[in-house]
Amino acid sequence: MKKLFLLFVGLLLINIASAQFSIGPKIGYMSTKLSTDINEIESDLKDGLIFGAFVRLGDKFYIQPEINWYTSSTVFKRPQLQSLSPFEQEIKLDNIQIPLFVGVKLLDLKLVNLRATGGVTANFVVNKSISTFDGDNYINPIKESDINDIHWGLQVGAGVDVLMFTLDVQYIAGMSKIIETINIGSQQVQFDSKQGFVVTVGWKIL
Repeated sequence: MKKLFLLFVGLLLINIASAQFSIGPKIGYMSTKLSTDINEIESDLKDGLIFGAFVRLGDKFYIQPEINWYTSSTVFKRPQLQSLSPFEQEIKLDNIQIPLFVGVKLLDLKLVNLRATGGVTANFVVNKSISTFDGDNYINPIKESDINDIHWGLQVGAGVDVLMFTLDVQYIAGMSKIIETINIGSQQVQFDSKQGFVVTVGWKIL
């Protein structure tokens, strides 16, 4: 995965000298889900904002690196089940996201165009916070050390440009896990990779 990311960076450096470019801020809405393989453990997600900046290099075919900030939050909980202790924990992560997208214009009407995009994202967790419900018999199985500092993802979708404004809708698929495996009593719990979608609006100031 790191080699693939470096390959994209190399393509960017090759094209940066001669390519047409745009630059600007962007803001959007992100909805992601992280769940487990144990049915008794409920997973409630909390949606959040994403904001950052992008550079677009190229015209019909283009490369678009970005740097974004977003906060993701998920609540995991399990009620009292016979001999199994209950727990309720909210995990909140502050992330810096560095995507590198490749895109192509499918329809170009000068003032309006339709695009297809896709690429890899590197997500760096810069702050971890776990809030544990404190009640009788409640436990706190998930620790900050269980959360990986870097996780990789894939985003694919479509976008529309209208004058200097951009609108993108993308599907998010995790390529590595935020949390690997933890033991809760005698149970070994597997966590799924993050999935979801993101909608962003950008403004090409150049």
